[in-house]
Amino acid sequence: MREPDGVDELSEALARVVGATGVSELTRLSGGASRETWRFEADGRRLVLQRQRSGDVRDMGIEAAVLRAAFDAGVRVPELVASGSHNDPDNPLRASFMVLEHVDGETIARKLLRDERFGAAREVLVRDMARTLAALHAVDPSPIDGLPSIDQVAQYRATLDDLNSRLGQAHPTFELAFRWLEANRPSSTRRTLVHGDFRLGNLMVDEGGLRAVLDWELAHVGDPMEDLGWLCVRAWRFGSSHPVAGIGEYDSLLAEYREASGVDVDRDVVRWWEVLGTLKWGIMCMLQTSAHLTGMSRSHELAAIGRRVCENEYDLFLALDGHWNSIGGR
Repeated sequence: MREPDGVDELSEALARVVGATGVSELTRLSGGASRETWRFEADGRRLVLQRQRSGDVRDMGIEAAVLRAAFDAGVRVPELVASGSHNDPDNPLRASFMVLEHVDGETIARKLLRDERFGAAREVLVRDMARTLAALHAVDPSPIDGLPSIDQVAQYRATLDDLNSRLGQAHPTFELAFRWLEANRPSSTRRTLVHGDFRLGNLMVDEGGLRAVLDWELAHVGDPMEDLGWLCVRAWRFGSSHPVAGIGEYDSLLAEYREASGVDVDRDVVRWWEVLGTLKWGIMCMLQTSAHLTGMSRSHELAAIGRRVCENEYDLFLALDGHWNSIGGR
């Protein structure tokens, strides 16, 4: 059976999924490369559909379970209304999907960092983000089946080697970063639920502050300092001079997180994860460009993102300024 196509068919399928008498105001929103996003109303209730694109057989089951656990623990996330798998023959949408409660707010980083209407929100966002991460990292991940737990240095080492061999490129800056990471790898004392992409763009914010954390598809079990380090990666400052999401300072983030979680935070450990995050994003940019160059997915957007590889090389030099003498073998 094919997936519902067109507004009328999709509306009927959604009504069945959420148990409504009817669906209205169904509107396609911009979305990522792997899923569609739709806004709609069901019996007056404002909801959002995320559906895996045709041909993509990845399941949203783990993400749905993470969202449910986070919501139950009081983390600021949209409420999960319904979900389904493409393997379920009774799934009216015939694809993996999630239906979530609609949350008002803004996600575009440029607006959050610059628009006057978000001035008050910027005053409290570092606090809100720290408290939200502390609550997230307190969620017990053990009941969530299938959560990955991967050595990311080894994962991205293998990914870069594969890309270099296929594209015939060399990236000495990335090699130096890998050497620094291996020479300075911290001991991980905690293993928690990690969001994996906690940054502006994936946060719903209104004039009062943080409303909800979105896009949980990269959630996994790992060191909670990964989320703090990723939040500080220079690419996610969007041109601002402030190191924490383009909004605040390191000391404020670490102090707020420490107060909310009761856990001491080592600034050097957060720096290590920030360096790894910068390296990861550079390799991700290579991956996306490779998809275009190899013909897997022809896209001007994917081709253009290749220029960000050198931006991340530059950012790595900035992140490691004054720390090169801690690379082994020199």
